[in-house]
Amino acid sequence: MPLGPVEVEEEELALKKVIATFQQYGIYAIAANNRRRKDIYTLPSADQELLGQLGYKKKLAEVDNAILANAEFVKLIVANTQIFGGAPEEDVPEEELDGRRGEVAGPSRSHGHSHSHGGHSHDHGSHGLSRRGPRQGIRPTDADMDKLRSTIKQFVRDWSEEGKAERDVCYKPMVDALLENFKDIPQKERSKLRVLVPGAGLCRLAWDVANQGFACQANEFSHYMLLGSFFILNRTDRVNQHTIYPYIHSFSNIRDKPAMLRAVSFPDVSPSSLPPGSNFSLVAGDFEEIYGNEDEDSEEPQAGLFNAILTCFFIDTAKNIVNYLRVIHRKLAPGGVWINLGPLLWHWENNTSNDPSIELSLEEVKTLAQSIGFEITNEREIETTYTNNAQSMLGYVYHAAFFIATKVG
Repeated sequence: MPLGPVEVEEEELALKKVIATFQQYGIYAIAANNRRRKDIYTLPSADQELLGQLGYKKKLAEVDNAILANAEFVKLIVANTQIFGGAPEEDVPEEELDGRRGEVAGPSRSHGHSHSHGGHSHDHGSHGLSRRGPRQGIRPTDADMDKLRSTIKQFVRDWSEEGKAERDVCYKPMVDALLENFKDIPQKERSKLRVLVPGAGLCRLAWDVANQGFACQANEFSHYMLLGSFFILNRTDRVNQHTIYPYIHSFSNIRDKPAMLRAVSFPDVSPSSLPPGSNFSLVAGDFEEIYGNEDEDSEEPQAGLFNAILTCFFIDTAKNIVNYLRVIHRKLAPGGVWINLGPLLWHWENNTSNDPSIELSLEEVKTLAQSIGFEITNEREIETTYTNNAQSMLGYVYHAAFFIATKVG
């Protein structure tokens, strides 16, 4: 269904807000670091002297430099927003970022609905605008900046050598299960098999599936992830082309300065290195709105469209898990497989936007899946982190559920 004028305007404002967040990252991050500088001068002189001997001020200066490097990178992402058919926002001059060093100013304190435990964070599309800023007209909130920081860490998880450990635990079992399920199909025939990866994030899992020869469609809702995906897939053409500093945004639970200031280069593979003739696409939009369409007059039949659907850290983003599973079931061809891995961190639980939230246990989810028409096999628990800093003193470990569900009804 086409968007009305009001919805189009809201979508345009939401995109402008996201672009402003990318553009103003440097200013906000420098402001947070300047707060630390200000705090030094609240201490007695003897304490300040001891901190000076530790090199604390020097560390803050090094963090400033890392912030500026990150700012240059994230501005590249929104230099071309043609994925949304939009024009780039006015840039923030580097001299303005430099001028913020030594200032003590902070972002506004309003919050959207974001759910994050140890980096497992999803943007739920809370697109309300905060107070207007002096330059870009839109002032991002703390919650907006948190989504951008999560996106920066997602580049590490999905596209760096450092992220390989998490990918091997999460993505590899899913791809292996996909290959095992279709082992009787010759590799040259895999392009006839269609695979959907909803909640694709920065698209590495979907890229890995396409790299195995399957026709793969990724789906993502978050503007942050969509902009990042478009950049990595269409504006990046060599290994380790980009370098970021993903761990500088918090000084807590840091073992030593190198653990916080270390650089991470990516991608570890060239995104353009898919086999010739690969069928790989990215669809932007809400999973239920796009794939829940039951229009019988559509050019391509909606039911039975995919041979496999892979959900990684995705199903807990549902407001109504019943409909999520119903859509997954309907989209699968008879005998098709749903391969799932993830926790149940229900993202709309205790939300402040009056949205519904159905929160089931794992056993209830599996029983529901069976009621809808799935046969569940290959169940096991996989311990994994999510955008974890391996050198941190703190890490969240998920006891994620892995299973394969075959469409039988």
